[in-house]
Amino acid sequence: MLFFTKCFCLLVIFNLNVFWIKLLPIILPVILSVAFFTVFERKVLAAMQRRRGPNVVGLYGLLQAFADGLKLLAKETIIPSSVNNIIFLLAPIITFTLSLLGWAIMPFAKNIVISDASLGILIIFAISSLGVYGIIMSGWSSNSKYAFLGGLRSSAQMISYEVSIGLLIMPVLLFSGTANLSGIVQAQENIYFCFPLFPSCFLFFVSILAETNRLPFDLPEAESELVSGFNVEYSSVIFTLFFLAEYSSIILMSALFVLLFFGGWLPILDIFFFI
Repeated sequence: MLFFTKCFCLLVIFNLNVFWIKLLPIILPVILSVAFFTVFERKVLAAMQRRRGPNVVGLYGLLQAFADGLKLLAKETIIPSSVNNIIFLLAPIITFTLSLLGWAIMPFAKNIVISDASLGILIIFAISSLGVYGIIMSGWSSNSKYAFLGGLRSSAQMISYEVSIGLLIMPVLLFSGTANLSGIVQAQENIYFCFPLFPSCFLFFVSILAETNRLPFDLPEAESELVSGFNVEYSSVIFTLFFLAEYSSIILMSALFVLLFFGGWLPILDIFFFI
């Protein structure tokens, strides 16, 4: 019996390793794109506020994100004495892992997907809803009033807007007749769903802004009230995991938005030929 138990454990470990090896070519570009997205966001915000933004490190400030990442990695990891150590350290790992798992279901082109699940859209939202646990764990385990209030506000907002997201994808599923992401893209060969389902498209865009805590839905962070919210007690590498998870989720939701309403990898010209 012990022999079979060991064999089963080895098989599970082997399958997990194979899965992460398959996911690695996707994870690395996502993490790299996060660096440039942060620089792009900071430049756009600087232009809106009539200031320079990052422009010193590298050409046009493009290496600023790498300098910030190196600074965070080189800093000392400070864990407050009052925290629950195990849950405190598990929270960013869980959040970061779940933010990357969704990419295993996302199709990049026809037949280019790690797992072309028949219920892919439901798996995506199941994984994103589990991310709430990492935020609750981080806020509760910090034993800080600011972090606890930030965790409550963030989890309440994420759960609230997941309800609207779930309702807004129902018309897409009815139009396409499938919950498979590749099938939803193929169903838009004649016309993108953003045209007949424009109200759903607009409300879905607003909902994913709230789901990813972007302006004007950045209440969980509330720097003037909560001093960065649920991650206020985190620093160094463990804070970096939260940061990467947040921007990875933004890119994932943006890709999902394109797949559901803008035809994914389908060429734009097909629509004009149809019209």
